[in-house]
Amino acid sequence: MSSKTTNRRKVEHIDIINKHADTHCQSGYFDRLRLIHRALPEITLDDIDPSVTFLGKKIAFPLIISSMTGGDHELLRQINRNLAVAAQATHVAMAVGSQRVMFEQPGAKASFALRSLAPDVPLISNLGAVQLNYGFGLTQCKEAVETLSADGLYFHVNALQEAIQPEGNTDFSSLLKKIENINQQLTVPVLIKEVGCGMHFKDIKRCIDAGIGYIDIAGQGGTSWSSIEYHRNPSVTNPGKQFSDWGIPTPVALKMAAPFMNDVHIISSGGLRNALDMVKSVILGARLCGMAGSLLQAAIDSADRVIEEIEALKRAFSIAMFLLGVPNIDCLRGKSQLFLETLF
Repeated sequence: MSSKTTNRRKVEHIDIINKHADTHCQSGYFDRLRLIHRALPEITLDDIDPSVTFLGKKIAFPLIISSMTGGDHELLRQINRNLAVAAQATHVAMAVGSQRVMFEQPGAKASFALRSLAPDVPLISNLGAVQLNYGFGLTQCKEAVETLSADGLYFHVNALQEAIQPEGNTDFSSLLKKIENINQQLTVPVLIKEVGCGMHFKDIKRCIDAGIGYIDIAGQGGTSWSSIEYHRNPSVTNPGKQFSDWGIPTPVALKMAAPFMNDVHIISSGGLRNALDMVKSVILGARLCGMAGSLLQAAIDSADRVIEEIEALKRAFSIAMFLLGVPNIDCLRGKSQLFLETLF
C-alpha cells in the first residue's frame, strides 16, 4: 500500500461525510426511551453537578469527543487543533482518529501532538486493533501514546469497514490475546472501541475476561462507515449500502452491557444526537458518552464553534438532570426507574 493511501482516505472520509446525508443513519433509537418528568424535583438547578472522573481526571460532564481524524493535511490538523482547544476550554475528554497514518506518513504526526493545547483533560490515542496482525506491536502502541501524551489507547475494531474497503485489512483472527498482551505491557489503559456496529454481550464478556477495563460499545445508529466506504468506491460490486444499517443499536448494546456496568467502564457512542441521548445512555449504565458527527462541522469552522456546541450540550444535560430530580451522576447512572417506559 502506498504511504499516502491512509492519509488520502482520511481526507476522503471527511469530504464524504459532509456531502452525503446517507452516511448518517438518523435512526432515533433513543427516542423509544421516555424519561419521567418530576414537576417537583425538590432541588435547585444551580446544585446540579454533572461532573465525572475519567482516566483519573475530573471532567465537566460525561462527554468524550469521539475519534474523528488526523493526518498530513491542513484540514485534518485544523480539525484536531480545534477539538483539542475546545476540549480544554470545556473540560471534557477527547480521542483522536487512527494514528496508523503517522507510521506511514511521518508528516501526519504533528496532527496528533495535541497535549500542549489540552494539558488538563483526558486524551486517548487510537490504533486499529487489526493492525496487530499486520506488523504493529508494543513499539507502535507506545509511540502513539507518547505522541499525544495520552491517558489511554483506543484499539478500534472495525471489521465491517475493513471488509468493505478495497484496501481493507481483514485478518481479525486471535486479536483479543494480542490486545490483552499490549494492555499488560502498556503504561496506560487499553480501551476497546467499536466504530458503529455495537458490541454483543459475548464480546463484552470476552473483553472483560481479558482484563480490559474500558469498552466503547459504539452501536449502530450514527455514522455508517459502510456507507462511507461505498461512496469512496461506488459500484455494483460494492456491498456497502447493503450493510448501512448493520449492527446492534446503541441502546440495545447498552442493555447487553448492563450486567457488567460495575465491572467495566462502558462508553456509549453511535447515534447520540443530543444531551437527552446522553442522559438516557448514562441511565442505561454508561460512564461516558461519545459524540463525533455532530461536532465535525463545528470543528471545521473554529474552536469557538465547538465550544459553543459543547456548552449547549452541558446546559441541556444539566437541565435534564434537574427535571429528573437527580443532583449528580451517581443518582443517574443505572437508575432504570427514571424511564417512564422502555420500548426495547
